Amino acid sequence: MIPVFDGHNDFLQRVVAGGTDIWTTGDGTGHLDLPRARQGGLVGGFFAIWIPAPIGPNDAAAVALMEHPPFAMPLPPQIPFAQALPHAFAQASALKALERTGTLDIVTSARDIRRTIAEGRIAAIMHMEGAEAIPDLDGLHLWHAAGLRSLGPVWSRPTAYGHGVPFAFPSSPDTGAGLTEAGRALVRECNSLRIMLDLSHLNEAGFNDVARLSDAPLVASHSCVHAVSESSRNLTDRQLRMIADSRGLVGLNFASSFLREDGRRLPLEGFETMLRHLDHLLAILGEDGVALGSDFDGALMPRDLPDAAALPALLAAMRAHGYDAALIRKIASENWINLLERTWGA
Repeated sequence: MIPVFDGHNDFLQRVVAGGTDIWTTGDGTGHLDLPRARQGGLVGGFFAIWIPAPIGPNDAAAVALMEHPPFAMPLPPQIPFAQALPHAFAQASALKALERTGTLDIVTSARDIRRTIAEGRIAAIMHMEGAEAIPDLDGLHLWHAAGLRSLGPVWSRPTAYGHGVPFAFPSSPDTGAGLTEAGRALVRECNSLRIMLDLSHLNEAGFNDVARLSDAPLVASHSCVHAVSESSRNLTDRQLRMIADSRGLVGLNFASSFLREDGRRLPLEGFETMLRHLDHLLAILGEDGVALGSDFDGALMPRDLPDAAALPALLAAMRAHGYDAALIRKIASENWINLLERTWGA
């Protein structure tokens, strides 16, 4: 079985709600748990800390709107630090609890990833999606000491550091102002600490600012192609070329609404559209710049890729499409690990 290293999941919210048993034995809900990870060949990935929005894209009213484009959901308001921190702390604690089961390691280097995988455990990267729980650079250092090695300055709402893209279709990602002064300082400090900066959810002006300021490869952990699906969350060819020029990487998001050409929030049928996105990414980024970023437990999955156990079906579709074994292994896991080595050091 070809191993898979995944660029994004939102599983920690489920652990906070249900405890570690939903990881070790599964509860029949969601997209991810240890049994399904084993079945699908998942060997590691980015486990996101995310602050719930008062109204999110998976709520009933938003789902109804997103099923019938065009739509443009307004950005949720900024969440204050005092409200964000307890959520972030609970999810970080949940990840530590998973580590105590002996089935998963929180990894902070490429060497750690390789060792953990070789020893048969899941390699988990502590990622923060939206920096509401980081009040300042001292707070960033504290989170780094706790194991944080990947950070998206925003989710799809503003923070003290920048502005996210709304959920909108059809729409450009060019939706607002760039990074704040605090955001520019955050980029520089992340570079100093070798925390990977994640550009998924960041608007185009903020993307441009990170590209100008950062000395690390540019990364979008869970994004799709705007030329295939005109969602504000997807990356334009210009952005993809900038990522390619930095020797960076894009992890393909499995969210049906970002994959579908019509932008509808309905389950994607078959793998043809996912392969169109992958072909486009490969044409611009090359074989070393494309990976996977599922968004498990955070989005509506395709009909034929309902959870982590189904990952081999995607790899089989790549093979049937003409990708050879070496390329599939790169996309499935090797490109992520090599990118992190370039970003973090060995």
